[in-house]
Amino acid sequence: MGKPDYKVERGLLREGAGHIAGVDEVGRGPLAGPVAVAAVILNPKDLPRGVDDSKALSATQRETLFETILSKALSVAIAFASAEEIDALNIRGATLAAMARAVNALSVRPAFALIDGCDQPPGLCCGARAIVKGDASCLSIAAASIVAKVARDRMMTRLDALYPDYGFARHVGYGTKVHLDALARCGPTPFHRLSFAPLRKARAVSLVIGHDAATAG
Repeated sequence: MGKPDYKVERGLLREGAGHIAGVDEVGRGPLAGPVAVAAVILNPKDLPRGVDDSKALSATQRETLFETILSKALSVAIAFASAEEIDALNIRGATLAAMARAVNALSVRPAFALIDGCDQPPGLCCGARAIVKGDASCLSIAAASIVAKVARDRMMTRLDALYPDYGFARHVGYGTKVHLDALARCGPTPFHRLSFAPLRKARAVSLVIGHDAATAG
């Protein structure tokens, strides 16, 4: 598959649609930190070069393209779903809610949104289409994937400064051995997703132990 292009957006523009937003999320799988969602309306007259699925780029490339996208795009919005929201709604529900917040927060009102994945978030201010693996085929979604990835990585680096024992800057919240060892040693932070295994199992065990101790007392 080649790099993402602007064909889908141009087709919508030819049909008379106004501004087109690309939407993507980063961070569904980690044990800690938020899901980050970006919505990006590219300028069809000044498209950024070198944009690709964020997973296909190095950290340095993403940082450079992040600044390029912000400088060239007609509008960019970022929304986060916190660990608390993820635990309350489940990961799918929290991600879709953050997608709607990002699209609705754009300073330029979109006429249509192209969403990476197979779900269309409820509550959007415009029409939408879900595109499976859209970050690899659709330029606006790929741009959103870069913005979301850089925004989330920067947040995890800040969390690393607050909680240096966990190595957040290295694994950005994923369940690596370093992260799991830190959890076993230090327990969860307020930014951990308690509904995710193995945190869910550890929490259940601690509740049982606490209950048994209270009963024995």
